[in-house]
Amino acid sequence: MIKLDFEKLGGLVPAVVQDYKTGEVLMLGFLSPESWERTLNEGEVVYFSRSRNKLWKKGETSGHVQKIKDIYVDCDDDTVLIKVEQVGGAACHTGYRSCFYRRVSDGQLVKEGEPVFDPDEVYKKK
Repeated sequence: MIKLDFEKLGGLVPAVVQDYKTGEVLMLGFLSPESWERTLNEGEVVYFSRSRNKLWKKGETSGHVQKIKDIYVDCDDDTVLIKVEQVGGAACHTGYRSCFYRRVSDGQLVKEGEPVFDPDEVYKKK
């Protein structure tokens, strides 16, 4: 397996995620050694959720998985760039295509674009 340096950030490495066709940055997530191994083996991105303190396969609830097209590792082996096909059209749990849908303008956050899905519908409590 490809060895990443998980020590610099206490056991995690950041993963910048881009749309493989457009280069649009969709999100930033974190990988643990176990999620990195699963990501490589499964062909879809598996993250380590810092808020839930557990592995999290992108799309496990919504169905909006990230199919890996390419992975790049930086020169220090401590950050990865993952180019994906974003199934379902949106990476953000708020329903927007990208987690970076808010731009700073005159000291305010301004939303750009429209949500691709309604998070209340997608993440209904069962």
